[in-house]
Amino acid sequence: MGILRPKIQVLDEAHKKLIYAEAKEILETQGIFLENDNAVELFKAQGFNHTKTRWMIPADFVEKCVESAPPNITLYDREGNNPLLLSGDRVHFNPGSVAVTILDENTGVIREATSKDFTRFIKIVDQLKYLDAQSTSLMYGDVPMIAQDWHRLFICLSNSNKPVVTGTFHKGNFKIMRELLLACRKDEKDLAEKPMSIFSACPSPPLKWSDLTTQSLLDCAESMIPSEFISMPMSGASAPITLLGSITQHCAETLAGVVITQLGKKGAPILWGGSPAVMDMRAGTTPMGAVGTMMVNLGDVEMGKFLGLPTQAYMSLGDGKIPDAQAGFEVGMGATLAALAGVNMVAGPGMLNFESTQSIEKLIIDNEVVGMAKHLIRGINKYDPPFAADILLDYNDNEELLSHPTTLKLFKKELFITEIVDRSSKEMWIKKGSKSIRQRAKDKAVELLEKPSKQPINESLLKELQRITKENL
Repeated sequence: MGILRPKIQVLDEAHKKLIYAEAKEILETQGIFLENDNAVELFKAQGFNHTKTRWMIPADFVEKCVESAPPNITLYDREGNNPLLLSGDRVHFNPGSVAVTILDENTGVIREATSKDFTRFIKIVDQLKYLDAQSTSLMYGDVPMIAQDWHRLFICLSNSNKPVVTGTFHKGNFKIMRELLLACRKDEKDLAEKPMSIFSACPSPPLKWSDLTTQSLLDCAESMIPSEFISMPMSGASAPITLLGSITQHCAETLAGVVITQLGKKGAPILWGGSPAVMDMRAGTTPMGAVGTMMVNLGDVEMGKFLGLPTQAYMSLGDGKIPDAQAGFEVGMGATLAALAGVNMVAGPGMLNFESTQSIEKLIIDNEVVGMAKHLIRGINKYDPPFAADILLDYNDNEELLSHPTTLKLFKKELFITEIVDRSSKEMWIKKGSKSIRQRAKDKAVELLEKPSKQPINESLLKELQRITKENL
C-alpha cells in the first residue's frame, strides 16, 4: 500500500446512523412480504407479528442478526488455493450476472447466446489478469431453461479455476449446484471452510422476499455457502426518488436478508450487495451507468461497511449497446468509484445494455480499466527521502534519466503498463493497422482462446462434473 489509500465518501456518520435507525423502523412497523414457507416457520418460531404474508421484524432482533454475521469472507479457487479475502477495503472484480444476450464480436449484432459462447467467455475470463472471480454471466438457449443454473456452473468449474459468483432461478437446482461444488472439495466441512462460490439473491422492491430468493438464502446458510443480497430499488419507480430514500429502502430490504440468513444458520456468511438504479424519466429505463445510480451504490456500500459486513456492488458496467465512448466513460467512472469506495466484490465488466448483454470485446477492455482502478488505490509508493534531489544531480551528467538505475529498476512498479489501451505514436498506430480499441480487443480474444488454462482441471474431477451433468440433463 502507498503513502495514503485514495478513498471516496458520500455519507457522513450522522446520516448512516439515521438510515440504519429508519431501516429498522420500517422493518418493525411496515415489515416485509415473505412468501417462503420455511422462512415463515422460522419467523413464527420467533413470535414475530404479521398480517397475512407481511411480517414485522423487531429492531433488536435485526441488531442481533447483524452482529452474528461474519465480518469477512474468504473465497478459494477450484483447487482450494489462492484465498481471496473479502474484507475491509479490499477490492475484487467479476463479470456481472446474468445477461440474456451476447454482442457477437464478428457481426456486431446483439443475439441470443449459446453454451459455446459462454464457454468461450469463461475461457477468456480465466486468462484476464485483473478479474479475480468468474460468474455465471450469460444465459443461453441450447440447454433447457430448467437446467441452466447448474449447467452454467458446470461450464464455469470445467473451464476456469477462479471462484464463481452464481445463483439459482429454480428452487430445485440448488441441490445439483451444491453437488457440483462438493465434487471440488473433500467433503461438506471442506466446502464450508473453503467456499469457492457466492450465490446472489435478489429481493423484489419494495420490501418483498420471494419464495425462490428466500429459499436460496436458507439453502446457502445450511451449507455455509456465502450469499450476496442484490437489492434493486429504482429511484422514482419502486423506491423513493431521493437518493437518501433509495439507500434507506435498500438498507431495510438487505437487513431483512441478513435476518433470514442468520435464522437459517447463525454465522452464515453474507455480502451486503445491490444493483440499484435511478429511473430515466425520459426513456423509462434503468441506467446502470448513470451518476445517480453510482451514488446510490456508494451509499449502499457505505452502509454495509458501517455495519461491519463485506460488500458487493454492480458498478463497472454501461448502458450503451456497443463498446463505444459511452461504455468507456461509464465503466471507467464506475470501476474507479467502486475501487475508491473499497467494494469487496464489484460486478459488471463485460456488461452492456442495462445488465442484459455481455460482450467479449468489452470484457477485455474492461479488464484493463479494472487494472488501472486497482493501480490507483494502491496509492503513491513510499520511498525514503530524498525523493528527487539525488536523481536530478545525475541528470546533469547524461541529460536524460531513461537509463538511470532507478528508472530501470522501478518503472514496472511505478507505471501501469497497458496492452489494449493504445499509447503508441500515431506512426506506430498506423503501422500496426490503425485499429480501434474494439478491433484490438477482438484480436486479443483470439489470442487468449488459443492459450491453455492457467490451472487445467484434474481429469478425474472433470469426469465427476460431467457425470453429475449427464445424470441431470
